[in-house]
Amino acid sequence: MNKNFKNFILILSLIVLGLGSCKTRRKTIVNKENQTTDTISQKCKLTSKKAKVLSKHIKENELNYQWLSAKADVDATVDGVENKLDVKIRGRKDSAIWISIQAIGFIDIAKLLITRDSVKMVVYLKKQYFKGDFNYINELLNADLDFDMIQATLFGNSAEFYEDDDKLNSVLDKENCLYLLSTERKRKLRRINSGQEIAKRSLQTMTLMNETYKIINNHFEDVTSNRTFNAKYDNFYTPDSVFAPHNVDIVIKAEKNITLKINYVRIEINQPQKINLTIPKSYAPIPIKKEKTE
Repeated sequence: MNKNFKNFILILSLIVLGLGSCKTRRKTIVNKENQTTDTISQKCKLTSKKAKVLSKHIKENELNYQWLSAKADVDATVDGVENKLDVKIRGRKDSAIWISIQAIGFIDIAKLLITRDSVKMVVYLKKQYFKGDFNYINELLNADLDFDMIQATLFGNSAEFYEDDDKLNSVLDKENCLYLLSTERKRKLRRINSGQEIAKRSLQTMTLMNETYKIINNHFEDVTSNRTFNAKYDNFYTPDSVFAPHNVDIVIKAEKNITLKINYVRIEINQPQKINLTIPKSYAPIPIKKEKTE
């Protein structure tokens, strides 16, 4: 593990934000609407679709659940430091996400509980805990993250976005035979600076598989900085009868450069889960101090 404990805490905080990858497979793509079958090496026969039509298809084909549990193998690299982890996830849609992180060999590292307005974390290696919110973590990481983004990117769904005509744009990528939909996220992210909140635009661009309209790439960008969050999805096989990406590559470029490669080995939906996090009374708060800015 990273010897710098502060950086280690930031790694754990970001592991919950996405999951990782596998080899890209050559797929046969079937467009049911046009009744044509193409591979990506053949000429694309797709027709352009309006942005609102694509938006409708995305929502119709997203992973729909009330409860979710999953297990994943994770390779996390932060500024060149690599860690191999076992991760377990439990979630209740639009409410809470619970994460358990273990080192290979089942050594408990940390557990996290994320809700719409709070983040809790217990770090067993140091017998310490963290309680805070997204504003505080975003200031520490110089990033723009929230519950909706985490929930969406974990399993290839879209974060909530505006559907006004002037904020939606669709593109047909004929070279790769894919649809692209770009939009502005509904939640305007804010950065606290000298006690003032400054609203910023957050853009989301989704690349869609043409026969299922599943998202195979989801890109978030802060237009006022060089910070980006990109997730690639692959391997929609269903050994567990859940049509979701079992491999996800995530690259975060912010205060720290982070790559997450996670292979889901199990995904289950709609089975009620216990979602709680107990902080041992003997544990102390993590002494994290924000860097001073000029």
